[in-house]
Amino acid sequence: MRKEFSCWLESIAQTRNELIVLTGDLGFMALEGVAQRLEKRFVNVGVSEQNMMSMAAALAHEGMTPLCYSIAPFAVFRPAEQIRLDICLHNKNVKIVGNGGGYGYGIMGATHHAIEDLAMLSSFQNMICYIPFHNGDVASVSDAMLAYNGPSYLRLGFGILPEGITLPPYSSIRKIASGKIWTVLGVGPVVLNALRATQELSGGADVFVVSELPCQELSEDFIESLRRTGKVLVVEEHVERGGLAEWLCLKLLKAGLHPQVQHQCAKGYPDKLYGSQVFHQKQSRLDEKHLLTLMRQNHE
Repeated sequence: MRKEFSCWLESIAQTRNELIVLTGDLGFMALEGVAQRLEKRFVNVGVSEQNMMSMAAALAHEGMTPLCYSIAPFAVFRPAEQIRLDICLHNKNVKIVGNGGGYGYGIMGATHHAIEDLAMLSSFQNMICYIPFHNGDVASVSDAMLAYNGPSYLRLGFGILPEGITLPPYSSIRKIASGKIWTVLGVGPVVLNALRATQELSGGADVFVVSELPCQELSEDFIESLRRTGKVLVVEEHVERGGLAEWLCLKLLKAGLHPQVQHQCAKGYPDKLYGSQVFHQKQSRLDEKHLLTLMRQNHE
């Protein structure tokens, strides 16, 4: 999704003079066009993520809109203290962009994975996390992020929407498929695995995608789907604690709803091995085959 993000940035760069892009020595083969468009408003701060966040907070204080770009674990975990204190505590309008959310960097291992990022950042004051679930979703999600006047995090990954699917206008929760047997709720590109699985499921499923965390309210069509099916499968390439499922369960309790909840999430490294993103999704039973099996078994 980083190429789509770069195209979006290039398209708005010359009309938004307050934008300034900071990179932690990353973005090669993607941000060159952005650098040409922004010129002096594109700054490579080097391998110095903590300084990058503090610089961004200062720039935001002076009325600029900084976007801090790096791969997700470097954009989130290394400068966590600066994000929490310099940006979020003071509610500064800083946009953090992390590429390769979840197991996106595959064989490069745990140092390059971001499977706890949403839990940490969504707990910070004033922070909203924005998560596209396919390549064509990047522009609308980025527009929503830019429209929010406060700290925000854009989690980029990789996913291509299958042909023949028409999406509704952007919202924090969107329904992307209809069916009778299950309600499915997911975040990020792993939703596409669940979508393919439901297409093989007799009776199909209502599939909803969440693009903002924390999300303020459950949508009416999602609540209606839960009441009809009585069960929900939550799918996320993120650890169990602090992710979408925990957020959802709290919302359901507050709303007095008690559906059966199934949860498939990132399991870390159960065999202490590293591989591709597909390998790690299979290890965590987030692939299409395992999701289909789970839905069939629990339907019967």
